[in-house]
Amino acid sequence: HPQPLSPAVSASLATGSPGSLGTGSGPGAQTEWVDCIQASDWCNQNPHCSSRYRVMRQCLVGKEKEAMLDNNRECQAALEVLLVSPLYDCRCRRGMKKELQCLQNYWTIHMGLTEVNYRARRLHCNLCLDAAKACNLNSSCKRQRSTYIATCNKEDPNKGEACSKKRCHKALRLFLDRVPPEFSHRLLFCPCQSVGCAERRRQTIVPDCSYKDKEKPNCLELRRVCRQDSLCRSRLADYMVNCWVTPQTVSTCPNQDNHQACLASYARLIGTDMTPNYVDSSFSNWTISPWCTCKGSGNQEEECLNFLRYFTDNTCLSEPSRYSHVLTQWITVQLVPPVWVAVSNLFSGPVLPTLFQ
Repeated sequence: HPQPLSPAVSASLATGSPGSLGTGSGPGAQTEWVDCIQASDWCNQNPHCSSRYRVMRQCLVGKEKEAMLDNNRECQAALEVLLVSPLYDCRCRRGMKKELQCLQNYWTIHMGLTEVNYRARRLHCNLCLDAAKACNLNSSCKRQRSTYIATCNKEDPNKGEACSKKRCHKALRLFLDRVPPEFSHRLLFCPCQSVGCAERRRQTIVPDCSYKDKEKPNCLELRRVCRQDSLCRSRLADYMVNCWVTPQTVSTCPNQDNHQACLASYARLIGTDMTPNYVDSSFSNWTISPWCTCKGSGNQEEECLNFLRYFTDNTCLSEPSRYSHVLTQWITVQLVPPVWVAVSNLFSGPVLPTLFQ
């Protein structure tokens, strides 16, 4: 069994962000780190992380590893996900027990970085990772994000279920209500140029708890349930007003092309029965939808499809692609640049302190 992590480290792991394993902030702050064996144990217990970890190990085996890392989408996606896991920021202590195993875990990630010169690619491809880093530099965003991630990943023993959707939804609403949109919207709408980035964006709201269910209800039934709840009903109506485009609409978005109003209305739906999300990890032709289907609608199929198109075929909602330059500016201006190790120096002198503590 893995050794339990300290509260500070556990909170940091919940955020899934490298470089956040600290008990303080600023220069001179005391840093609490986790060794790579503990980080590996945590990853193996997390289905999302463990599957990417297994993929990454396969990508680094054999003579064709450079081609795999450069051209294989699964390898690229696995590496991008692991970069925001505790494995990226883990450490090893000289002479520690299982030192060799610790170093092997460390190099599973960092050899991947060496092989693909990941720094240059990441700066262009993963604005969602930068959005997460920006959130972690803001105390309110980091605290609220850590809270909803922990809540949405917590098992509900009373119902014998993987999580409590009701508590997860409440935690998400608190996050979106209390955190400024310059942080929360960056996490939800960050533009992507890779599968790994798009998967991170899809995972933002912990969809296994907040979005998915055992079965997909009919969209008209989901709408009926939503309208019975005053909060969901009002937020759905707000979304329709700010996002829906009719044939009579002159521009691509109502309210004089106020795309931010549409994005805000979309975000306010998260944490309700009508919670929407990205349906897959596509980064080019992505689709938004609530968790529902129009199968079995009978003579109401046309009405059902028309309602579903409010999300899936919404040109106003797709405007974040034009809005991405604003997101990029937010991230570039406000994000403190990450500290990167020059990999070429790893073999030219003493082992760097980023590897051993």
